[in-house]
Amino acid sequence: MKVGLVGARGYVGAELISLLAGHPGLELGFVASRQGVGEGVVGAPGLVMEALTPETVAGWQADAVVLALPNALAGAYVSTLPARTVIVDLSADHRFDPAWVYGLPERGRAAIAGARRVANPGCYATGMQLGLAPLLGLLGGPPQVFGVSGYSGAGTTPSPRNDPERLRDNLMPYALIGHLHEREVSHQLGQPVRFTPHVAGFFRGISLTIAATLTRPETPASLLARYREAYADEPLVAVGAEIPEVARAAGRHGVSVGGFAAEGARAVLVVTLDNLLKGAATQALQNLNLALGLPEGLGVPTFDATAVG
Repeated sequence: MKVGLVGARGYVGAELISLLAGHPGLELGFVASRQGVGEGVVGAPGLVMEALTPETVAGWQADAVVLALPNALAGAYVSTLPARTVIVDLSADHRFDPAWVYGLPERGRAAIAGARRVANPGCYATGMQLGLAPLLGLLGGPPQVFGVSGYSGAGTTPSPRNDPERLRDNLMPYALIGHLHEREVSHQLGQPVRFTPHVAGFFRGISLTIAATLTRPETPASLLARYREAYADEPLVAVGAEIPEVARAAGRHGVSVGGFAAEGARAVLVVTLDNLLKGAATQALQNLNLALGLPEGLGVPTFDATAVG
């Protein structure tokens, strides 16, 4: 089956090209970008970069199209594609649209299977939901999440949040109230969440420290057991007692959850993931597989779900 990629020159686009190059059931057949039109595509021999226009994409004979575009641009491309084409949108444009399936496989793979319109979750939102989902029903109030991302999360368009010199020896808070992913996670979990994002001087990876007040006392051991049970059958979620470190998240295709601490009804845990992989490209591949009727993990490199750290 052939896949088209819109927005192929970004960080996530490059990761998707690499993943699709090794996929036994999917072929990257079309690519479009604002830059490099007419040039060959690194990692995809024989392909030529096409112009980033809805008219170009409308002419593709693709079974599926991945939109790796900034927010607010997806609509023009969606409207040109036939209803039978699977579309996976990596932007936030359709995450609150009930006509689209929300694509977090660990919480909704049955709905994603066979879907034709899938909204890929945000990178922070992926980690927060997987970190909080096992606590649903135990939360005594809005959990507090302190998040730090590498600067690749700010994309390729120059800004203070992806300027390595500005970030050198620095930690930059932003969007202190009402961040998009705070609203996304609160909406998906049906539970208010308070999130404070930061960007640091490393390139890729996310670390989330989640603090929650529970309705009853727990221990580190009981929390660890709860999470291990919740994710026992999830190959892309690793659960362990040690605190996962963001340096080890880079290049890994899953999520690590660990560092469980508890004092009475107060609980703290840590989640790490690669924002470009499970936070975007790897998750898009899971969603493509499910929507096209393929095994969910096909083409996803092995993730060691026994190791956290």
